[in-house]
Amino acid sequence: MIVLESPWGLALCAVMIGTCMGFVARRHHFCTLSALERHWYAGDSNGIRSWALAAITALAATQLLTAAGAIEVSSSFYLTEPLPVAGSIIGGLMFGFGMALVGTCGFGAIIWLGGGNLRALVVLTGIGLAAIAAQRGITGHLRVALFDPMRVDLSALGGQSLGALASHVSGLDMSLAVALLLVVAGGWWVFRDVGFRKDRGKIAAGLVIGLGIAAGWAATSFFSQHLFDPVQIEAGSFVTPVGDTILQIITVTGAVPDYGVGLVVGIFLGAALAAWRADDMRWEACDDARELGRHLLGAFLMGTGGVFALGCTIGQGVSAASLMAVSVPLAMLSIILGARIGLGLLVEGSAFGFLRAPSVPQGH
Repeated sequence: MIVLESPWGLALCAVMIGTCMGFVARRHHFCTLSALERHWYAGDSNGIRSWALAAITALAATQLLTAAGAIEVSSSFYLTEPLPVAGSIIGGLMFGFGMALVGTCGFGAIIWLGGGNLRALVVLTGIGLAAIAAQRGITGHLRVALFDPMRVDLSALGGQSLGALASHVSGLDMSLAVALLLVVAGGWWVFRDVGFRKDRGKIAAGLVIGLGIAAGWAATSFFSQHLFDPVQIEAGSFVTPVGDTILQIITVTGAVPDYGVGLVVGIFLGAALAAWRADDMRWEACDDARELGRHLLGAFLMGTGGVFALGCTIGQGVSAASLMAVSVPLAMLSIILGARIGLGLLVEGSAFGFLRAPSVPQGH
């Protein structure tokens, strides 16, 4: 009980949740960009289905806990801020392109770092500093001037979730009904593939990541009711919390680490444990200055774009999806398009080469 009433209890809870997520993600190679690459270039959709399973699991668990009155997530910034239309699109494109340049997202970089990859340390430092700048620094002025005026307030239509919009239109509480529809449709698509049904590792990764996000909502909701200090209701995102972690390391402000910082630390510890158990820990660094420059540029784009879009592949793709936030399709489609353009440039030599129709050999 003392731990639950201590400000450090929230960070400790985040470390435990993050350790589970990091261990499973490293053990079963849960990575959004890798999933997209294998889908586009190898015809393997198991990674995509695992990521979708994480979103579906988080959605089902979060909505059930909300309906039962066990958690209160209405104050999450995914549901309270005006819809950042321009920020979601431009920021998503930036994040996706940066993710392609680096080879992974912020979540994946923490997993890499757990195995001794020093390129990931460079990337995370760049993401964190860029996120801080986009929040409070020079690029933050750009965000306020260009993107904030194009936010859309949906409060008159019920709110910023699909459940709230459906409830406003029908006059009935449709949140659970909409959630059930999304879970059934998504679950059908995920498990209709025989190969995925046999891949227990990918299934386990999706389930654990999804439950970890739901546990984040539950933890921050619980501590917000038991601590005197304000607690941000969050579940998992790896842009701004990376910057907050850097600030916690290099400055002494007296502020106790929040949930996001604890989650970052936990995921690193879980990934390190998984790498150690698999005897997969080894030092890696950039091969040359060109690769280092590409990683720094990608980190800047991810840190900046992630703040503009209010999240990353996990923040928007799983956390916000579990709340049925309207921003999810805008941000995620933009991230996926940005990644496709970036991979097209790096792999195929043409940013939009994937739009060209395949050539037909003569004689056919």
